Amino acid sequence: MRNLRLREDEKFDTIKEYINRGIEKYNDRVAFIIKNKKEKQVSYQKISYKEFAEDVKKLGTGLINFGAENKKIAIIGKNSYEWVLSYISILLGVGITVPLDKGLQKDEIILSLKRSNAEVIIYDENLKEIINEIKANNELNIKTFICMQKNNRDISLDDIKIKGEEQLLKGDNSFENHNIDPDKMATIIFTSGTTSSSKAVVLTNRNIASNIYQMNCAETIYPTDVNLAFLPMHHAFGSTAIILFLSHGATNVFCDGLKHIQENLKEYKVTTFVCVPLLLEAMYKKINKEIEKQNKTKIVKIGKIISNILLKLHIDIRRKLFKDIIDQLGGNIRFIISGASAIDKKVSKGFNDFGILTIQGYGLTETSPVLAAENEKNIRYGSIGLPMPEVEVKIENKNEKGIGEIVVKGPNVMKEYYEMPKETNNVLKDGWFYTGDLGYIDKDGFIFITGRKKNVIVLKNGKNIYPEELEQLIANLPYVEENMVYGKPKDDDLVVSVKIVYNKEYMHSKKQDISQEEIRDIIWQDVKKINKTLPKYKYIKNLVVTEEPMIKTTTAKIKRYEEMKKGDI
Repeated sequence: MRNLRLREDEKFDTIKEYINRGIEKYNDRVAFIIKNKKEKQVSYQKISYKEFAEDVKKLGTGLINFGAENKKIAIIGKNSYEWVLSYISILLGVGITVPLDKGLQKDEIILSLKRSNAEVIIYDENLKEIINEIKANNELNIKTFICMQKNNRDISLDDIKIKGEEQLLKGDNSFENHNIDPDKMATIIFTSGTTSSSKAVVLTNRNIASNIYQMNCAETIYPTDVNLAFLPMHHAFGSTAIILFLSHGATNVFCDGLKHIQENLKEYKVTTFVCVPLLLEAMYKKINKEIEKQNKTKIVKIGKIISNILLKLHIDIRRKLFKDIIDQLGGNIRFIISGASAIDKKVSKGFNDFGILTIQGYGLTETSPVLAAENEKNIRYGSIGLPMPEVEVKIENKNEKGIGEIVVKGPNVMKEYYEMPKETNNVLKDGWFYTGDLGYIDKDGFIFITGRKKNVIVLKNGKNIYPEELEQLIANLPYVEENMVYGKPKDDDLVVSVKIVYNKEYMHSKKQDISQEEIRDIIWQDVKKINKTLPKYKYIKNLVVTEEPMIKTTTAKIKRYEEMKKGDI
């Protein structure tokens, strides 16, 4: 089967070898830029690959001397240099990482610590209140608390680095000489659990290293790239992506938050980042609003037509032609990867038309995570691209339209779900991983997702409706912030229903004193128009309208199960 390979790359079995490659080849290059804010003063600290390597060695040696060797070590906090340093140091020769979502409720954090059998926790000072509750919990096995910053309660990362440096001066090589078995548990990552409770995914060094090799063969990363680490690090793609960029000698910077993203793109001269569709779609809407405001809609449209014709003749004028638009995004952005959920075709094509390579990737925590993607040579809008090198994909139990479950095999497929043998056996069969996603493969090998197996609405007449298909149509309405299509039980059947979160500003810009009834009527009329474009069995017959955002994961996926429990639908 056709795959995404563009080139060959060095192949390693462990993360350590990829990190060491970056350090050896790009010793003097800047690995990280850290922003320090003190009152109103802002300063920037540049950390070279050489300095990063020394920090890793000190922290790794220190952790071993504090008794953390071969232990499960939880890491919780915002994206930061300290987070990355902890994660890499543990993976390179200390123990097993357990990255946790800082956005979880206290009870969920405690449950995750319990389920993973973590014995050490490295935490951000901002989470001190949760940490105090963890300390008071007698059911947990946490023996060591390490704060990323200096404080008066617990030992800090700096304290451990000082200890590590002392040991290194005494000739302690225990960290550097640690023998890494590529097939043993390296990390436990909890899935986001949008439909049910999360699962603890066990990934090995070989799993993650193989995915880095696959991406190196399929995508183009330069040592001159500046990567904005936007995706949360506890997310499988967030943590694998940082290793990918470090293996290439790129500079890594941290986002100040969603509201500051455009400012950060300009501030650091960012060239590339991995993000979620929600962010890209919001950025695209903002760009289009500015184009409309300047009465340039027609000019931009003609410019796209001309530049696309020239592109077919191998003449690329996009970045010159749309320089003003690229400047709105900092002026240097060249490559964006969208993941976590489907992106609107209009948006990815729009960015590509401006000369910013924008691709979609697909994967799961269980696959370390990337299974398929696009690249500069292989883009098919609406698809998730081609399989990564070394990954086999097939469609099982196809219906009359060729749609079935996406099933995959490859070295990046997880070892197991931690202490969940039944759940492991449900998804791993004869080396094949059953993704739970439904889709089809076209004649050229491009994969298309139609929905989640668990989300499919099965009507009494046997018809199947994929909510994601309808959600994409509804998302095109200008005032829709987010929406969720679901089956509402009625008698012994299901009614196709939608919950829509609308943009209040947009509605009030049309009419200042607009009532809730009028808003609902406008939305309902638009839903009816969408219905007319669909077969009758897909008609949406029930509507819930709200201003209140839906419950989402940290990668902006709607938690359907939680929403259904709320009782307002």
